[in-house]
Amino acid sequence: MIRLSGLSLPLDHPADAVAPAICQRLGLRADQLHGYTLFKRGNDARRKAAILLVYTFDVEVADEAAVLERFAGDKDVRSTPDMTWTPPVRAPEGWSGQRPVVIGAGPCGLFAALALAQMGLRPIVLDRGKVVRQRTKDTWGLWRRGELNPESNVQFGEGGAGTFSDGKLYCRVKDPRFLGRKVLEEFVAAGAPNDILYEAHPHIGTFRLVTMVESLRATIEALGGEYRWETRVEDLELDRAPDGQLRLRGLHLHDGSFLEADHVVLAVGHSARSTFEMLHARGVHVEAKPFSIGVRIEHPQSWIDAARFGRSAGHPLLGAAAYSLVHHAANQRTVYSFCMCPGGRVVAATSEEGRVVTNGMSQYSRAEFNANSGFVVGIEPARDYPDGPLAGIAFQRKWESLAYDLGGGGYAAPGQRVEDFLAGRPSTALGSVAPSYKPGVTPTDLAACLPAFAVEAMREALPVFGRQIARYDDPDVVLTGVETRTSSPVRIGRGKDFHSVNTRGLFPAGEGAGYAGGILSAAIDGIKVGEAVAQAILAA
Repeated sequence: MIRLSGLSLPLDHPADAVAPAICQRLGLRADQLHGYTLFKRGNDARRKAAILLVYTFDVEVADEAAVLERFAGDKDVRSTPDMTWTPPVRAPEGWSGQRPVVIGAGPCGLFAALALAQMGLRPIVLDRGKVVRQRTKDTWGLWRRGELNPESNVQFGEGGAGTFSDGKLYCRVKDPRFLGRKVLEEFVAAGAPNDILYEAHPHIGTFRLVTMVESLRATIEALGGEYRWETRVEDLELDRAPDGQLRLRGLHLHDGSFLEADHVVLAVGHSARSTFEMLHARGVHVEAKPFSIGVRIEHPQSWIDAARFGRSAGHPLLGAAAYSLVHHAANQRTVYSFCMCPGGRVVAATSEEGRVVTNGMSQYSRAEFNANSGFVVGIEPARDYPDGPLAGIAFQRKWESLAYDLGGGGYAAPGQRVEDFLAGRPSTALGSVAPSYKPGVTPTDLAACLPAFAVEAMREALPVFGRQIARYDDPDVVLTGVETRTSSPVRIGRGKDFHSVNTRGLFPAGEGAGYAGGILSAAIDGIKVGEAVAQAILAA
């Protein structure tokens, strides 16, 4: 098979236009094209009056070698790669060694456990939260009644933070082994729509993610894996190896029990603050890392569709429009859009009492009235929180607590119209753009719960973004604060063998450890770490 990339056709092309276009691009007669399958579909909307669909096809031709020779050096014409995941090792039949443990049942932990189970190692998965459906009820309790369960919420529980998100399944990580394809195929096998295999920017949405997570759990259990819910790791049992390194021997759990374990995947997510504090106290290498802070910005989705797609807005093949923006401000800060959720809502995402955190979420349909996105400013340890490995956590907590107070309590969030934010005056009422955040939004002055440098940079960026997307800085556009959980505030150092740099047997993984940034990249990292754990166990 030949993989043909970058084939562009008009948005409303007839189905029978594909084969002639492939033949023209490859210089084939019609009888030399034996078949084709769709691998990827995206769009090019740079010219709104003539939007194009951009395809990648796997093509079967009469003389594949001759075609590849003719197009040697053309990056858009190449042999179709083998994208099948091949486990590096497998446990022998009847293997009965000490089982690996995975801490965390988010995307990273889920796929680490799946890979380990598929290699015959029967992992034990621990999560401080609950199964996904009970966790969903607890999360709705915060959104509808302002009642927070600190152990079962947007951040903690089966599926991780990605369950309550747009369910985006694309990333920018280099993936030479096509592990991302394995993730997508596993999701489809678990009930995801087949189009995630070929859409250039696939997403699933929260409701579908719930059933998929349950299906993947059933697969892991059928392969001998085991889940233990509402199980928080309180401490590590360590000794010191002859070379001076720490060495993991087991886990002390919150109920006072001890779990012997010398190969543990640490996939705790970016909000596991108590775990980060415990690791640091025990001497595991933890360092502060950059993240971002800002707000959620909401526009009517129809405005974004019109700005991006013009007269083609609403076309079924285009769906709800997204955007990606960046501005380098005069104060040397970078302002950018983050985790853009078309046709979605802003959600309460705190995991600690007395703090307000915002995030974005969409369903598969992306059919809700507003678009929302993080509107955030990059920050870094040396400049903004230089007081040690855990200083980023303290930085987050400061602004989240101020947001709680500014919202008036009860987990209401502070909000502000763009016109008022730019003018530096509090909002006393909101305008034509209705905020979607629940339990509710209190009009106020967001400058009171954001660093001054961030406010300065955001005020500069808004009119710049307004020149790129019509009505982005409309006076009634609403800002809701604060967005602080863009990524982990720490990195847990690991080596090329995926062990912690100073603690043998501990395998930091995913977004919480500082090695991923979203569902797909976290899942890919989980597979890599699962493979490393299996190799370490079976080589012993």
